[in-house]
Amino acid sequence: MSADLVIRNGVVIDGTGRESQRCDVAIKGERIVAVGNDVGSGFREIDAEGLIVTPGFIDPHTHYDGQATWDPWLAPSSHHGVTTVAMGNCGVGFAPVAPDFHDGLIEMMEGVEDIPGTALHEGLQWNWETFPEFLNALDGQERTIDVATHVPHAALRAYVMGERGGDPLEEPSEIELVKMAQLLGEGLDAGALGISTSRTERHRTSRGENLGTLRAREPELLALAQVLRTKKRGVFQLVSDSYCTSDDEFARSEFSLIAAIARASERPMSFSVQQDFESPNRWRELMALAYSLQREGLDVKAQVAPRAIGVLLGLQASSNVFTPVRAYESISGLPLDEQIAALRDPELRARILTSHAALTSGEDVFPGHAFFARFDDMFILDEPVNYDLHASNSLGATARRLGIDPREYAYDVQLQREGHQLIYTPLFNFVDGSLDAVREMITSPVAMFGLSDGGAHCGAICDASMTTSFMTLWARDRNDETNIPLESVIHQLTRRPALHFGWRDRGLVAPGLLADLNIIDVAELACDSPRIVTDLPAGGRRLLQSSRGYRHTIKRGSVTFENGIATGKLPGKLLRGA
Repeated sequence: MSADLVIRNGVVIDGTGRESQRCDVAIKGERIVAVGNDVGSGFREIDAEGLIVTPGFIDPHTHYDGQATWDPWLAPSSHHGVTTVAMGNCGVGFAPVAPDFHDGLIEMMEGVEDIPGTALHEGLQWNWETFPEFLNALDGQERTIDVATHVPHAALRAYVMGERGGDPLEEPSEIELVKMAQLLGEGLDAGALGISTSRTERHRTSRGENLGTLRAREPELLALAQVLRTKKRGVFQLVSDSYCTSDDEFARSEFSLIAAIARASERPMSFSVQQDFESPNRWRELMALAYSLQREGLDVKAQVAPRAIGVLLGLQASSNVFTPVRAYESISGLPLDEQIAALRDPELRARILTSHAALTSGEDVFPGHAFFARFDDMFILDEPVNYDLHASNSLGATARRLGIDPREYAYDVQLQREGHQLIYTPLFNFVDGSLDAVREMITSPVAMFGLSDGGAHCGAICDASMTTSFMTLWARDRNDETNIPLESVIHQLTRRPALHFGWRDRGLVAPGLLADLNIIDVAELACDSPRIVTDLPAGGRRLLQSSRGYRHTIKRGSVTFENGIATGKLPGKLLRGA
């Protein structure tokens, strides 16, 4: 029997972590039917000579909750080999929702994840109230990739507790806690992945208010964890300030809470781990916590990123190097071409540079202003982008080599590419100008790839391309002892997250599994420089980042992208649970 599609002569990296092999892959319908050297003929055949064939990538940490209701493409993730995403992370999302609280959930998502509120107001149809109704709305949208979502704790709290749910100091009553547990159970029965929550001060609404989940007490969290245990399904996802605090006592209390949740749920759990400048070694304690819980027989993982995590500064981005300066603020609302013309005026230039120096330096400088003068932690984005950062290539170091003041050099850089040039400033995972901590994280046995935040931070961060840079940064471009085998990287991007969620039908190139595949020219693989586009509803702005080297992406047996261009096929579905 002939197959619908046969991929010939490729080097298959199957997702297990085992050594690659040269063989063919046959697909019929949505499934892989044969892998080997005698797979028969195909109605269509793709010659993958000189290319690798991998499972489609799985991104466990995205925020496409709104975008997935109106956008079939889910870029930039779909441009970087991703065929399945998990959303509803960090406790924020759009269901359940009371009819009079739409604005409240938008304010949460706008503030926490930097998604334009105008776009959400325009794009969300709100043809749901309960979480099962939200899943049904997602089910009705065609798209290129599969999506699945957690029940967001902040939305659940607000739905049950009303305005009190947004106050971190308020606790649910016994009746309210029973109701929250009941609704979580209904969500799991309808197909929720599990539940997510946030315990970080950095997550605030667009009004600057903390999320109500910030200091949720142990009885509340354990009651929700026990729902997972009772149902024997679902995962628990959490972000906590424990990775960035310098307060040892607070860190220990958060560690204790994380352990209690893991023990109460007896279900897969993951939490965010990053290296913070304020507490550069705390991440090791979190990794050790995950390891100790795994030794107890609990499935606990650290979600880690394979590169530095930082913001993009530019004239069209949410911020640029000179955002704090009042003289710049006076022209910040102008169209880009008028801004550039104004910035080239010598008098305005001198005023901006003088004010910037006064605002961002000195013993008593406000930390929020000092950030905009961290020139030794700023990097000019090349085309394509090089994410292998070294202090010697920073904007500050480059300026000094050229004999230019870094502040003046930054001013000129932001005018390059007709004002479209971006400057990358790491916030995490780059202490002492090194990626050594990143390598230690991603090679840990408790690690799971994550933290891309696809769909979020629309004007400041574009990390949904991490799948691509994971392969280039750590596998292809390193020829020393820091190299990570490509087979190990592909395993981290595919089978490991698939098993975390209980998705046993994907993440491997094997007969019987979904035909979610990438055909990649590794030599050509690269991330293009991010760019600002205004294609969200109501003309909302966001960063997009395309890729090079993906010859074909295949979803459920259909070719969805060829050489980076969408084919128009929309085979993606809503995943309900494991």
